Amino acid sequence: MIYLDNSATTALSPAVRVKMDEAADTFANPSSLHSAGLAAAKLLDEARQSVLAALGLKNRRDYRLIFTASGSEANNLLISGLLSAKKFRFVPRVVTTDSEHPSVLATLAAWEAKGVEVVKLSTRGGRISPEEAAAAVNERTVLFTVMAVNNETGARYDLKPLFALAKQKNPSVVTHTDAVQGFLKVPFAPAQMMADAVTLSAHKIHAPKGTGALLVKQELLKAKRIAPLIYGGGQEEGLRSGTENVIGIAAFGEAAREGEAALPAFLKKAALLRAFFVEHLPPSVRVNEAPVQAPHIISITLPGVRAETMLHYLSQEGICVSAGAACSSHKTHSNYVLPAFGLTPKEAEMTLRISLCRFTEEEELLIAANTLKKGLETLIRA
Repeated sequence: MIYLDNSATTALSPAVRVKMDEAADTFANPSSLHSAGLAAAKLLDEARQSVLAALGLKNRRDYRLIFTASGSEANNLLISGLLSAKKFRFVPRVVTTDSEHPSVLATLAAWEAKGVEVVKLSTRGGRISPEEAAAAVNERTVLFTVMAVNNETGARYDLKPLFALAKQKNPSVVTHTDAVQGFLKVPFAPAQMMADAVTLSAHKIHAPKGTGALLVKQELLKAKRIAPLIYGGGQEEGLRSGTENVIGIAAFGEAAREGEAALPAFLKKAALLRAFFVEHLPPSVRVNEAPVQAPHIISITLPGVRAETMLHYLSQEGICVSAGAACSSHKTHSNYVLPAFGLTPKEAEMTLRISLCRFTEEEELLIAANTLKKGLETLIRA
């Protein structure tokens, strides 16, 4: 099998597998005060420090990392926690984009039905206009949330000037980024980009599914600006009650440690692999490029063949790609991201996503490109 759907999920790395086996032996509840519980708590602390270090926040006390069960839960915690923490004396406004992950847009749609004003910035062509962003922020804006890397197009957004503009217009606005597709895939430093909160997910960086995290500024916690969604024993700074997933969190920490060390090499390799794959595509295939592109996501539009048809053809040949984000593949969400990027509905139906990881090899991409060419010849002729 040639697996090229790493934006949907990644395989466990060998080191992460070893860490999970080690953590499985530390089975005690990390809230227990006996020696076995303290050993489990130590695993959580080590993982937390590894993720913070990978974010450039080692030894910093102004951020807290809250472990969740997924990136979607982390997005919900930030958005709903912020909007429900207090009663506003005005209609709160949230500024976001038209191509965010469903866990952001669906959550905001639910709050919009309750009276919250939601403003969506255009991401046409993989760009966000600073002028449009600045105009969208006013004295009622409580949240400004923009993803770091788009999960379907690979468009990478320059968050620092956007967040700086938002803070300039309204110093009390909370700036947040869903960095699930950016963390350990592109250079990423929340403190430098003026992010108050960041969403992460373990299974995108070679750790298992079932663990995510919300990085949040300590000052937001002190001011009680975020309310919990899950109440109980008060774990994770009181924001996410429930006994922690020690095995998954320990694996997340190991993946972050490993990914941080591998990032410089991955950036070079991914850029070379991307160029190699694009070079070997048939001339009739269009590559959808943003002005600033994350190298690990390649969006291609096929000539005259539906993406789903090609996906099944490639799958039969042992090649796994995507016809859109896995989170929206169950028909509950229409593909709004590609039209927002500028594709017509018909072009969106003919667009595939190929996504790489640090274990992807050139030979695999050559086979995939050649198989795609044969698939086009076969399916167009049919």
